[in-house]
Amino acid sequence: MFKKILKSYDYSLIIVVALLCIFGLIMVYSSSMVMAVQYYGQEADFFYNKQMRSLIIACLAFIVTALFPYKALQSNRILVPMVFLSLLGLTLVSLIGNVTNNAQSWIKFGTSSIQPSEFVKLSIIIYLSAVYAKKQSYINEFNKGVVPPLFYLILCCVLVATEPDYGTAAIIFAIAGTIIFSSGMNFKNIFKLAFIGVIAAAPFVLLLRDKIFSDVRLGRVDSFLDPFSSEHGYQLSNAFIALGNGGLQGLGLGQSIQKMGYLPEGHTDFIMAIIAEELGFLGVSFVLLSLGFIVLKGIFIALKCKDPFGSLLAIGIASMIGIQSFVNLGGISGVIPLTGVPLPFISFGGSSLLQLSIAMGILVNVSMFVNYERKYKQKEAKQEVQPEPQSYADRFSMNRK
Repeated sequence: MFKKILKSYDYSLIIVVALLCIFGLIMVYSSSMVMAVQYYGQEADFFYNKQMRSLIIACLAFIVTALFPYKALQSNRILVPMVFLSLLGLTLVSLIGNVTNNAQSWIKFGTSSIQPSEFVKLSIIIYLSAVYAKKQSYINEFNKGVVPPLFYLILCCVLVATEPDYGTAAIIFAIAGTIIFSSGMNFKNIFKLAFIGVIAAAPFVLLLRDKIFSDVRLGRVDSFLDPFSSEHGYQLSNAFIALGNGGLQGLGLGQSIQKMGYLPEGHTDFIMAIIAEELGFLGVSFVLLSLGFIVLKGIFIALKCKDPFGSLLAIGIASMIGIQSFVNLGGISGVIPLTGVPLPFISFGGSSLLQLSIAMGILVNVSMFVNYERKYKQKEAKQEVQPEPQSYADRFSMNRK
């Protein structure tokens, strides 16, 4: 039994995640060593050591969640404490949070800190997946099957937005939207939700327009429209220079010019610019292909999974990585305004790395169950004449009719 389970794990997914984390650790050291010395008065490996400790903890979390049966996450014994802790974390941030880059998003513990909003992304995925999986028999009943789970989503988005961290709030909302769209409810309810959402959000936007459209955020729009002439475009302009310097093979690992004080915080949101400058098109391609592989693998797992909860979990995790990658890369390349979102598995940040590792452990566990049932359960069931459970793709098509 145990041997069959080990054979059912998707080792290609595990290897890609491991390679991305190791690559990210190397690039955190390369991109942060100058800033650690010049701006923080620390040793060159200061950020590297912090990321290394975070990676060790993240690896342990990945192993635990990869072995832990994902179906147990659907239990109220896990869902209720998870919802409570996520709301408690967001509330504590608003009360005693530490302000960094104009956002009160971190809770400090000595020399370490934690960002609760990162873990809210995963809690939203688990909660909505569990609730909508249980409501499959009446998913198209608007008042009973569609609306109730959304109160938790709205409360989380409001609390994150008040930090203020509108970028993370928008990502949480987009991830939830992907799960809702994939839950099997018909298009009529989806359009009704979208319409109600726009009507409900309009008064809040008008009331908080001074905070939402502050000088800092409008400056990000100005830098997006014209980074080289805007007073707020310094960081984006230097990111463009770094992207252009790399060419095909890059200047060489550790040889970035922009990290010498020209590109602030190059080890966080702008780490892809340093990767492009040092490792060129080849380094960028490795990151993009690896992230793309994880997203496509997550969608493939969701389509093959015959359990609604597992399907929605896989879709939610894949969408989280895909959306966050797009927002980060779109920001540093000038496709969309900057939002301060880290690049998954690569950027410096313990909270992000830990949350992503837990999410990937869950995805690997879902994949294991899919492979196990396909390889072994079907062989055992051949002797019995039973209708085969529907895959996610079949259920999705039927619910849309």
